[in-house]
Amino acid sequence: MKFEAEWLYYMNDARSFALAPMNIWASFARQAVNNPFVPTTIGDSARKMGAGLEMMERFTRRFGKPAWGVDSVKMEDGTEVKITPKVVESRPFCDLLHFEKHLQRSEDKKKLKNQPRVLLVAPMSGHYATLLRGTVQAFLPNNDVYITDWKNCRDIPLAVGTFTLDDYIDYLMAFFHELGPNLHIVAVCQPSVPVLATVSIMAALKDHHQPFSMTLMGGPIDTRENPTKANVSACERPLWWFEENIIASVPFYYPGFMRRVCPGFLMLTGFMSLNMDRHMDAHAGLYQHLIKGDDESATASKKFYDEYLSVMDLPAEYFLESMRTSFQEHLLPKGHMMWRSHAVRPQLIKDTALMTVEGELDDISGVGQTKAAHILCSGIHPGKHKHHL
Repeated sequence: MKFEAEWLYYMNDARSFALAPMNIWASFARQAVNNPFVPTTIGDSARKMGAGLEMMERFTRRFGKPAWGVDSVKMEDGTEVKITPKVVESRPFCDLLHFEKHLQRSEDKKKLKNQPRVLLVAPMSGHYATLLRGTVQAFLPNNDVYITDWKNCRDIPLAVGTFTLDDYIDYLMAFFHELGPNLHIVAVCQPSVPVLATVSIMAALKDHHQPFSMTLMGGPIDTRENPTKANVSACERPLWWFEENIIASVPFYYPGFMRRVCPGFLMLTGFMSLNMDRHMDAHAGLYQHLIKGDDESATASKKFYDEYLSVMDLPAEYFLESMRTSFQEHLLPKGHMMWRSHAVRPQLIKDTALMTVEGELDDISGVGQTKAAHILCSGIHPGKHKHHL
């Protein structure tokens, strides 16, 4: 089985390379069929052919990292402000990205200084941070927004070294220090565990850069609560099975040659298998929207899947440690989680307000799993706790 795992990457890439000519042909053919200046492109048959070619082009496409596309934001007073994503701190596995606002008037610049500083901690679970584009845009009018922009591990040379859960916490602590006190943290899904661990450690060390608040959204704090299909699958097999069957080495034609990773395409397969019927219906619906000329619905569906199908590789050591910590041994809620010989003790947090957010239909983190953070953070004043379902 280990031999098969090593070839997963090559097999997937061979498929992509083999389909590349078909993708190019479908792209050109679609443009020809949809050309409004050609009389034969008018009619139901032409629309059906164009829709079919577009679906073929999408099925054979290899999706890369999407652009942020956050160029401007409309402020509360209706003013349109230009936005530039800027790297504030660059580390081997992650960039700290700032969505910088370009204001002209001095009074506007003064208002900007008073805006809350928010760090969005994006999941390192197979998708790029751009998946949170909508969240960024929602926060921008009233906040000074930063985000963790994780890098694709297949492009990180092996000489850089490994990346573990301890390293993840190191990165977060460094970013908290970079952005200073009175920082608001928003962790979306998977990073809820390392974010809570980081704040716990900083509280134990009496670090003056503890965040003002942390919001945990749909995170696996205690996956023993209301376990989902994904939680059950993670516990059905021992950790060595995942290492043997899911971990592969990066092929020689990438900068990260020989780095052990959890391939992004395998993570995507796992995500989609949870709701395969829904994804199939969505693509059937996209085909119908294209035939009917419903551009608004088609564009919305394409934008979602352009993002959803763009995946990156994860460091093997981080993936396996996270699997063991959050899903198999439940180290955080049991009080057994460690960071570089320091015990992670959420009950020591006193100065950071806590908010948890859960989705009723979340198929990754069940209802109650994130809310469990309130029980762990018993040292926070009752007035600084809030939960939203």
